[in-house]
Amino acid sequence: MTRINKTPLNPFLLAGYLSPGYFCDREQETAKLASALKNGRNVTLTSPRRMGKTGLILHLFNRLEQEGIACYYVDLYQTDSLASLVEQLGNAVLGTLDSTEKKIVKKVGEFFKSLRPTINIDPQTGEPGFTVNVQPLQAEYSFQEILNYMEQADKPCIVAFDEFQTITEYADKKVEALLRSYIQRLNNVHFIFSGSQRHILINMFASASRPFYQSTQMMPLEVIDQKQYFLFASEHLHKNGQSIDEGSFSYLYHVLHGHTWYIQSMLNRIYEYKIAQINKENIDQVLSEIVEENEATYQTFLRLITPAQGKLIRAIARQGEVNEPTGQAFISKYNLGASSTVRSATKALVEKEMLLEDNGTYEVYDRYFGIWLRQHSL
Repeated sequence: MTRINKTPLNPFLLAGYLSPGYFCDREQETAKLASALKNGRNVTLTSPRRMGKTGLILHLFNRLEQEGIACYYVDLYQTDSLASLVEQLGNAVLGTLDSTEKKIVKKVGEFFKSLRPTINIDPQTGEPGFTVNVQPLQAEYSFQEILNYMEQADKPCIVAFDEFQTITEYADKKVEALLRSYIQRLNNVHFIFSGSQRHILINMFASASRPFYQSTQMMPLEVIDQKQYFLFASEHLHKNGQSIDEGSFSYLYHVLHGHTWYIQSMLNRIYEYKIAQINKENIDQVLSEIVEENEATYQTFLRLITPAQGKLIRAIARQGEVNEPTGQAFISKYNLGASSTVRSATKALVEKEMLLEDNGTYEVYDRYFGIWLRQHSL
């Protein structure tokens, strides 16, 4: 994973990874992941969307690569079959385990009988690489070839499959068992199975009826520690001639429930606007601006759900957090109707990722949408 280091115009990144200087904390999580993988344990990494899973993985890889470990990030979100999964993996892995072009071509030719890789030169680094086109009927064999290629490498290999729960949506329902059968044989290759739909991943890895049962170390990713986030934010703001006190940052942190991407997006705007002394009042101004910009999107959200679901999500937004949406006290307070209706509405909103369920507590998933709903509650 070759990266070009550069200084961003705004240090509060909203996507991607540049270097440790623009990555906040996660020291314990990084160490825990590294230790598990080095000691031969695969890891299932779960968290809500936009909590920072991908950034954490790339931060970990940045460290491991300096120790001579080959690391590969594979996003499965847009895959729809084993063939497309293998194609993504092949494009990430092929040709990266050898140092010279001649050796690469020789090694690839030896290993990959089912693939016809096309060699190309990276225009930014000048290094050779490969692209592959996997034939559906040969996908399983191609997958085995790529794993064997990594297994026989002279350095340890780590693969991160992001949005791994996507494989449960493939038409071929045997893919889960097939992946498990090949992965369990490996000694030189270890895996991070990452995803945002916790209930699906937990079922995949904790249910005795599923192929991956108890095959990984489970690792839920929580919010970044508030104090560490404050130190990170204040340092970068100070370099821009700005200051924020702990009380004002605490307000920002809690109004967005500690959710990483939303805090980053607020800090990104605050940095851009060069607000000298950041306080609750100008935090609210920036927050209102962002929410108003997305009002058309939020109105569309409401048009895409049933009236019962709309009533429920507004009620949860007003409440902030709800432990028992089918409890009589909550239903009566917001006049939500029958508990069976609330139960089905809750299930539908969780499946649509409009509600976030975490250990029995329900919240509006999109933090800005939740603020808009509270401002526009009937």
